[in-house]
Amino acid sequence: MMKEEFLDKTYEKIRILNETVWEYKADKKKITKWLANFADEDEQLHALYLVSQFMYFGSLQMRELLKGLYRDLYKYRIIEEIRKKNSDTTDLDFINVSFEKLLRKTRFLGVGNPSESGTHLLYFFRQENKLPKSLFINSNEVIDRKPGEPDKLHFPDVEEYIFFDDFCGSGTQAIAYSESILTEIKLINPNVKASYLMLFATKTGKRNVIDNTKFDYVESVFELDESFKCFDGQSRYFHTDNTPTFINKNFAENFCGNIGNSMMEVFFKKEGVSLSKIPVYANDNKLGFGDCQLLIGFYHNTPDNTLPIFWWDEEEPIWYPIFKRYNKIYQ
Repeated sequence: MMKEEFLDKTYEKIRILNETVWEYKADKKKITKWLANFADEDEQLHALYLVSQFMYFGSLQMRELLKGLYRDLYKYRIIEEIRKKNSDTTDLDFINVSFEKLLRKTRFLGVGNPSESGTHLLYFFRQENKLPKSLFINSNEVIDRKPGEPDKLHFPDVEEYIFFDDFCGSGTQAIAYSESILTEIKLINPNVKASYLMLFATKTGKRNVIDNTKFDYVESVFELDESFKCFDGQSRYFHTDNTPTFINKNFAENFCGNIGNSMMEVFFKKEGVSLSKIPVYANDNKLGFGDCQLLIGFYHNTPDNTLPIFWWDEEEPIWYPIFKRYNKIYQ
């Protein structure tokens, strides 16, 4: 394929994606402005190829995934347990009544505080699955704390807490979160179940959560294996029949890494990381936090595990993002 043919086909692919999936977030004018970030024609050519591979999930797709999470990772799992405990019964009336009883003894809550994306999506999760508001709580409602009295669970009849998240990259956030609230729940009542359900998770991140938390059940609707890691040896984005010969994985990795390294140095300096540690931290995360190297974004935000060239929008270095990320401000 000649470069001129590549450009025509790639721009046409992007146009179709923009009008059908990307919710008009990346028209040709925006793409052109984003490409101007890069140093030369070769970098621009490779950046154009990378953005044409970008996976974007809009509001409609996310709502369908929320339905799938409830159906496949919660409801069907509970029904299977009911049947196993009752001689593999096929009595639908009995199964439905039993399920409703267990549903009423379940509470759904987001990972993180109420302003974060996992908690934000619970609103749509409740809508799409027609669930009562009473089944949804904030993390500060789980445990009652009174001076001079032992801590106790606010809902003593609850048998399972479902911790919901939209995305799990490295798993570190879920691990940190579980070390506080989940540990306390299990200390008060070891028999209470706790599940961590995600829309998207990297295979490595999910394994990290399974190995390093006390969650009884950890699962995701969409698992991102090593092939979704942009520059991995198993990458689905290079060395395919459709990849032009002038698109080189090593070249793309080098310039994305160089740009990302500068961005991460700024980020960690801003976060107050000691100067001696910044070079190591920046290098480890230059292709997305946790070295996830993803090409993925959602209508409500872009994970920082995605290549920074797509989402960076800080003061320095000045960069025009194509799928902007809204960073958390912790203080």
